[in-house]
Amino acid sequence: MTENGLKGKVFDIQKYSIHDGMGVRTIVFLKGCPLRCRWCANPESQLDTKEMLVSRPKCVSCGVCEQICSKGAMTVDANGVTRVSENCDFCGECVKACRGRGLRIAGDEYTVDQLMEEVLKDEIFYISTGGGLTVSGGEPLSQYEFLKELLNRAQMRGINTAIETCGVAPEEHFADILNYVDWLLMDLKHMDDAKHKEWTGGSNKVILKNWETAAKNKKQIICRIPVIPGFNDTEEEIADIARFVSSIGINEIHILQYHNLGESKYLALGRDYPLSGVKQPPNERMDELKACAEKHIEKVQIGG
Repeated sequence: MTENGLKGKVFDIQKYSIHDGMGVRTIVFLKGCPLRCRWCANPESQLDTKEMLVSRPKCVSCGVCEQICSKGAMTVDANGVTRVSENCDFCGECVKACRGRGLRIAGDEYTVDQLMEEVLKDEIFYISTGGGLTVSGGEPLSQYEFLKELLNRAQMRGINTAIETCGVAPEEHFADILNYVDWLLMDLKHMDDAKHKEWTGGSNKVILKNWETAAKNKKQIICRIPVIPGFNDTEEEIADIARFVSSIGINEIHILQYHNLGESKYLALGRDYPLSGVKQPPNERMDELKACAEKHIEKVQIGG
């Protein structure tokens, strides 16, 4: 098939993953998300524009980036902290010159052909393990047309497809994309709309509608619940979710233990981490919540 001109913004490509679907997989992370979850592990995924990340641990405050930047976008302050201004045009010269490899641009543009070229490099592993392509984000449905073409191309090649989604998308887009996925990995964070808005910045109403659409579609579906202290880590809240997904015919839940591994990325973007100081739920607590969900759902596991 010839190139159709569509381009998507990608902030990462992860090879040889054994999570996020069956077998060995390539995960493509698309930029853009309608939610602003306080615990987001990939804050560079939220905006649909390019961003520069400055890794504080790797930055040696040498000032080379400041010296070579023709736009005057890079500065090193009196405390040795490298900062990026809105003058940055993401030419990448500073990234190449960085002595500590502490600079990274998130948001490279790819055509569908270019991404498929990357995906097909590991086709032998998909064939031997039943793996394939998983598209994640951000929210992959934020780039609906590009996502659809990418999944279509993969399926035409016989590659198993999956998406990871928060479920916030126009209902017609969501229903259409289901035609191009073999596995649906979909979050359900909270049943209470007010609390969902408070912690994620968005309503859960369209999410619940899209869950019902997904259940009717009879795809391979896994419900994912990120367990966040103070947000949804009570037996009642987990049971509410489990009862809902069970009522629409979903029989598998993965409960995901909160971690703060994304905190360094917020710092690299010059942003505050909303859950600074929040501790990871103990393993014993995760076991208790798993047992709670198992009262309503056939298959429940921690992690996924």
